[in-house]
Amino acid sequence: MTTTTVRERSRMAELALYFLRLGFLGFGGPVALVGQMERELVNDKKWLSREQMRESIAICQSLPGPLAIQVGIYVAWLRCGFWGAWLGGWCFILPNFVIVAALGALYVYLGDLQPVTGIFYGVSPAVIALILHSCYRLAKLGMEDWLQWTIAALCLAVTVIVQAEVALLFIGAGVIGILYYGNPFRRAPAAFPVVLVPVAAPMAPVATGSTLGKLFLFFLKAGALTFGSGLVIVPFLEQGLVQQYGWLDQRQFLIAVAIGMISPGPVVITATFVGYLVAGFWGSLVSTIGIFLPSFLLVLIVAPLLARHRGNANVQGFIKGAYAAAIGTILGACILLGKIAIGDWLTTAIGVASLAVLFRWKVSNPVLIAATAVVGLVAYPLLQPAWVMVR
Repeated sequence: MTTTTVRERSRMAELALYFLRLGFLGFGGPVALVGQMERELVNDKKWLSREQMRESIAICQSLPGPLAIQVGIYVAWLRCGFWGAWLGGWCFILPNFVIVAALGALYVYLGDLQPVTGIFYGVSPAVIALILHSCYRLAKLGMEDWLQWTIAALCLAVTVIVQAEVALLFIGAGVIGILYYGNPFRRAPAAFPVVLVPVAAPMAPVATGSTLGKLFLFFLKAGALTFGSGLVIVPFLEQGLVQQYGWLDQRQFLIAVAIGMISPGPVVITATFVGYLVAGFWGSLVSTIGIFLPSFLLVLIVAPLLARHRGNANVQGFIKGAYAAAIGTILGACILLGKIAIGDWLTTAIGVASLAVLFRWKVSNPVLIAATAVVGLVAYPLLQPAWVMVR
């Protein structure tokens, strides 16, 4: 065995151990995770320069998909090449998968117990507050002018009134962004259509008659629609899981979103919980692969091209339009889910208080969820007839 081969294996092992640890301890959302990677990989481990890290973040922010996972994949690619990207990315995801699949199993066996129902009575309105607060932060980060706010308002209205296919909203908003911000009549570089295809291309609705096949295809499509934030897929998932397939009722769907928000890793890990509820362990596995596979393909195929062309006006125009659509659909999802989560005076109070706490103090998601779970556990037995979510 050559010295080079030994060194490469050592680097791969170090990469795997780092991302396994990050996956287990990765609370705080994408911004916190990316910040942790920057501190540890640039300052401590010296795996890459500060300029390389910032370029990685900028490129991944321009792609659909969960930001923290994609930055991890991109960094692993820079460090150990093609196979390093696959190893680092799945090591990052594996702890999230194990934790959420275990929670899915617990819910399947214990979900009918009154204490469990009481916990989610208190947690559900806090989830609405968390989504609204995250949407506010996203709006501050990327909403720049009247056109983006107009697009957001239209997408909000469509999501609430029509509950239309989210992909169509993103395509239309992206085209408007190209026409307004870009130069659509100038010959575009090769990177532009590559960026557009993963967001726009529809998947076959059902490849086989099996539930596992349906789950995989559904989440594969969802994984290409998380543009701007993992929360963007919430309205898409609600439409497909509750309305189209009927796999979950609305209360179970809210619980799935809550699990995704309080577990380490991105919100899209909700797919693992949903998969377990629908088809057990194998359902959780194929759902997880489906939701994250587009991120690997985008980072390994599109990101190197985008690194050369992301300053193009047409690319930036599409991104601005799609980003505005993301804000509108998230707000629309909040309204739809809020009707389920908030049904009496106490859930209203929990939601308002949670929102106030999030704006006033830097409280982590797990701490807020734990506090509201205690409130629900204590109050639910006293107010059970009033909770419209339990029938």
